Amino acid sequence: MTYGPVVRPAADPIRAFTPERRTIRGTAVSDTLAPAWARGPLRPFRFRQYRCLAASITFELAAAGVWLIALVWQVIELRGGPGNLSFVASGTALGLVLTVLVGGVAADRIPQRRVMVAVTVVRVAVTAVVSALALAGLVTFWHLALAGLVLGLASGFYFPAYSAILPSVVDADDLLAANGMEGVLRPVMMNAAGPALASLVVAAWSPAWAFVLVLALEVGCLLTILLLHPVPLRRDLVADDTHPVRAAAADLVIGFRYMVSTPWLLATLLFASAMVLVVIGPLEVLVPFVIKDQAGGDATDHAWVLAAFGLGGAAASLLMASIRMPRRYLTIMVAMWGAACLPMAVVGFATSVPLIAAALLITGALFSAPTVIWGTLLQRRVPAELLGRVSSLDFFVSLAFMPVSMALAGAVGELIGLKATFLVAGVAPIFLAVAAIALARMPVDEIDHPLG
Repeated sequence: MTYGPVVRPAADPIRAFTPERRTIRGTAVSDTLAPAWARGPLRPFRFRQYRCLAASITFELAAAGVWLIALVWQVIELRGGPGNLSFVASGTALGLVLTVLVGGVAADRIPQRRVMVAVTVVRVAVTAVVSALALAGLVTFWHLALAGLVLGLASGFYFPAYSAILPSVVDADDLLAANGMEGVLRPVMMNAAGPALASLVVAAWSPAWAFVLVLALEVGCLLTILLLHPVPLRRDLVADDTHPVRAAAADLVIGFRYMVSTPWLLATLLFASAMVLVVIGPLEVLVPFVIKDQAGGDATDHAWVLAAFGLGGAAASLLMASIRMPRRYLTIMVAMWGAACLPMAVVGFATSVPLIAAALLITGALFSAPTVIWGTLLQRRVPAELLGRVSSLDFFVSLAFMPVSMALAGAVGELIGLKATFLVAGVAPIFLAVAAIALARMPVDEIDHPLG
C-alpha cells in the first residue's frame, strides 16, 4: 500500500530489510547454529546488533529509574510538596509530547542509529549540568523542570527510533521475544534496579550524587549505541524537489491518515490517552506522598514499591516472551490494561508499605504483559515504511494527557483527597477498556488478522 508520492515501499518491506534473509551485514545467521543459551526469550541475543541495542536501552532505562528517585527526593530536600513535584515532573512528559511526532518522521527519514546517538549526547550534557548544580547546592525547581523538559524533548526522538530500528536487527519471528525482553528490562531497570541504586545513593549521600549516577548511566548508553553498526532505512525516499519541511509534513499527514483509518489502532490509542489521564499522575506524583504521609516511609521504601511494580512487570514480560502471540491478542491486550489499574484503588487506602508494594506488583504485571503484545502488534501489522511515524503517534496520542495528568495530580489529590483520587484511577479504566473493545470490534478484527 502506498501513501503519497514521497514513499516507495519495497515489494515486501519486512523481508527486504530484516534478518529474515538470515544475513546481517553479510554474516549468516541461523537458528540451528545459535548457541544453546539463545533459546526461548533469549533467542534475539544471538544477534550482535540486538545485544548492542539491548545494552543501550538497559543503560537508558536504569538512568530513567535513578532520575525518578533523585528528582522526587531532591524536591523533598528543597521542602517541596505534591504541587512542586507535579510542576517538576510534568516537564519531561511535556517535552516528550512536543517532539515525538517530529521524532517519528525523523525515524523514517534519518538512520535511526544516528538519531539515537544525537539525542543521547544531549542527555549526557543535560545530566552533567544538573549534577553540577545539585552538587554545588544551586539547583532549583525551575532547573529541574527545565532539565526534565529537555530530556523529554530528546526522548521524543529516541523511542520512535528505537521502535523503528528493532525489526531491522532481529528476525520477524523473534519480535515478540525481543519486545518481551524489553518488557523485562524496562521494569527491572527503571522500576527496580535504578530506583534501588538511587535510594542507596540518596540515603548514603544526597540526591545530588544520584544525579551523578544518572550521568554515568547516560554515558554508558552512548558508548553502547556507538557499538551498534549502521542500519539502512526500511523505506526508499524518492528524490524530488519538495522542500524538506513540506516533505516531513506530508509524511506526518500520511501517518495520521493511517492511524484514523485503522480502527484497532485508533481505539487503542484513544483508550490509552484516557487511561493515562486518570492513572499516570497519581502513580508518578502521589504514590511517594502516600508512602511518606500514610505509611511513614522514606526514599528506601519508595524504591521498594517501585521495585515491586517493576518485578511484577518483568515476570509478566518474561512470560509473554516465552509464548506465542495470543489468538485474541487485541481483546486480551486492552482488557489487561483496564484490569491493571484496579489495584491502584487499594493504594489510596493503604497504610503500610508492603500493601502498597503488593498492589503495584499486580499493576506492574498487568501493565507490562499487554505492552509486549502491543509492540509486536505494531511491528507485525504496520507497514515497515510507516513504523517510525506510527510509533511516534502511539507515544503522542497515548501520552498527550501525561503532562496534564501529572500537573493536575497534586492539586486534585489535595482537593478531593488521596483515597478518592486513587479510587477513580483504579475503576474508570475498566469501563474505558470495555468501550474500546466493543467500538472497534476487536474480537472480529483479531480473528480476521491472526498473528499466532
